[in-house]
Amino acid sequence: MRSRSVLPMFGTVLLLAGSLLLAASPASAAGGRYVALGDSYSSGEGTGDYIGSAGSCDRSNHAYPALWAAAHAPSSFAFVACSGATTTDVINNQFSALNSSTTLVSISVGGNDAGFAGAMQTCVLSGTDACLTAVNNAKSFANSKLPGLLDQVYAGIRNRAPSARVVVLDYPHLYKIGGSCSFGISDTSRSAINGAADTIDSVIAGRAAAAGFSFGDVRPNFTNHEICSSDWWLNSTRIPVHESYHPNSAGHTNGYLPVFAARA
Repeated sequence: MRSRSVLPMFGTVLLLAGSLLLAASPASAAGGRYVALGDSYSSGEGTGDYIGSAGSCDRSNHAYPALWAAAHAPSSFAFVACSGATTTDVINNQFSALNSSTTLVSISVGGNDAGFAGAMQTCVLSGTDACLTAVNNAKSFANSKLPGLLDQVYAGIRNRAPSARVVVLDYPHLYKIGGSCSFGISDTSRSAINGAADTIDSVIAGRAAAAGFSFGDVRPNFTNHEICSSDWWLNSTRIPVHESYHPNSAGHTNGYLPVFAARA
């Protein structure tokens, strides 16, 4: 009689213990140490409501790193992404946030190295021919020099945060070709700009894979939400000018955040 009563009780205890362990797993993940590196597409430039202490880095609580941290409550959150950052800026100014206890890292970088912001300015101010030249120069840099620069960044992250899960995010297409815009630059220029994003994203994806990092492609999420679509998740030319051609709050909430969250 005793043996028949004790065994079921023992089995119940094991089941309860297993349930507790499973329930504890998300809490353990949420207790990690998260560092958000990168450029303006990670800092949240374009969303407004910038954090005063961030100065010209234009970090916003509407950016995907801050949104993820607010939802998951990591035990520490170092938000050091900065508008205008290049790969060199990340290495020199942001790596100090990383250490051996870091468990999660996000990063977007490479567009400024390739001169994408300057190419956009040329496209808006100087016509189609000048735009195509500027875009081709950005693509040439991305193919020839950006891989080595990204390798340095990714190796540095791994050296400083050897146990961290690293999620590398790319850049969306800016324009809906044949969309609702009847003003601004030509569709030829818009197509070229999207093509430059594809080139840069392809390089980022390849180097992230070589480093063993998780790559998140945001372009599918932004499809039909580009500039000139019926529901823009990106800013066109606007005041203040520095917010132009960056994701707005919807772009971070609906474009970047789900891609990052699925890989974090």
